[in-house]
Amino acid sequence: MSAECSGPSRHRAARSFAANDPGCYRHQKNNEVWVEKDDGTDAFRNDASFYRRAGLADTASGVSFESYSAAGCYLWHYYYLLYTQPADTTLARADATFYAE
Repeated sequence: MSAECSGPSRHRAARSFAANDPGCYRHQKNNEVWVEKDDGTDAFRNDASFYRRAGLADTASGVSFESYSAAGCYLWHYYYLLYTQPADTTLARADATFYAE
């Protein structure tokens, strides 16, 4: 996962994740996370914005990211891909909890 940046997000508390390609960001589309160029629309900015939250499975040292545009949906990994879904099971909460190295 890349470092947080001020991104295309215009929302104070929300952050976006820049990709390696200039002007490209991770954003949600149909509950999948895609890397695409910022098209300048509010819809893109909203879908590329996430709130940093205490880890759903480990509030002491983990971190989770809640979607700005889909409240209650969290960034989570499944088979090496990223999605946004509600974290409504123990396994989903673990998959939506990330740790810094």
